[in-house]
Amino acid sequence: MSHVSEQLIDRITIPLLQRWKQDGRRLVMTTAYDAVAARIADLSVDIILVGDSVGNVCLGFENTLPVSVAMMNHHLEAVARTKPRALLVADMPFLSFHVSVEETIRNAGGFLQRGAAAVKLEGGGKRIEMVRALVDCEIPVMGHLGLMPQSVNVMGGFKVQGRKADEALRLLDDAHRLQEAGCFALVLEGIPAELAARASASLTIPTIGIGAGPDCSGQVLVFHDVLGLTEGRRPRFVRAYAEGFQQLHDALSRWAADVRGGAFPGPQESYRLPEGVGEAVANWAPSNPT
Repeated sequence: MSHVSEQLIDRITIPLLQRWKQDGRRLVMTTAYDAVAARIADLSVDIILVGDSVGNVCLGFENTLPVSVAMMNHHLEAVARTKPRALLVADMPFLSFHVSVEETIRNAGGFLQRGAAAVKLEGGGKRIEMVRALVDCEIPVMGHLGLMPQSVNVMGGFKVQGRKADEALRLLDDAHRLQEAGCFALVLEGIPAELAARASASLTIPTIGIGAGPDCSGQVLVFHDVLGLTEGRRPRFVRAYAEGFQQLHDALSRWAADVRGGAFPGPQESYRLPEGVGEAVANWAPSNPT
């Protein structure tokens, strides 16, 4: 598909993504948690994920487990107000799809009512019932296998998954079970590249990799990681395309220095009184107290 014809697409849809998978066009997904990030991301990507990673990226939590449905609704609504061209997907946070089918449907349906086009949930065989129930309710589902942040305690930390034969084979089985249950796409996170390649080649639905090598149907990175907005050591699978944290710090420091030195604001950032009013203001004196 040419660049020109892509510009004519008003909204990226699930059938379009699946067709791009068959055509060999690589898909691009990133996160957005507010309207500013959504507007920036929508200029370049095919899928915007309002991820529960908002917990550790923006809200100061150590992981995604404290993120609630109410928090997700807040951030989803901010992104949805921008009416992105990209497909808008909302993460189902911890405990929002674990208790009952009815609660799962209610939570996911609420995301669609707030503007999401689909939901994403973590897990394999244990979550098949929930995936089928959502799909039966016309709620599109993106699956997520491999390193699953909501299972960080079970996995013993953020570690690469699928390195043992039984784990690798279970992941392949789960990928096909999720496809058969109706998932329209599948995130593969933190698994060996060869395993992701085998899964991607064997599925008809798109795979979106993060730390899963180059042979998935597409790739996802957190918005803040791509732009270098986070401090500290970056995961191996992250490539920062800007040093945003340092660049923004430098800009803010220059502004603070200008304020302290009297260089900001200058005439170009200031308003002037209309002609004649300035003289009245200059001649004003406070009234004598009675």
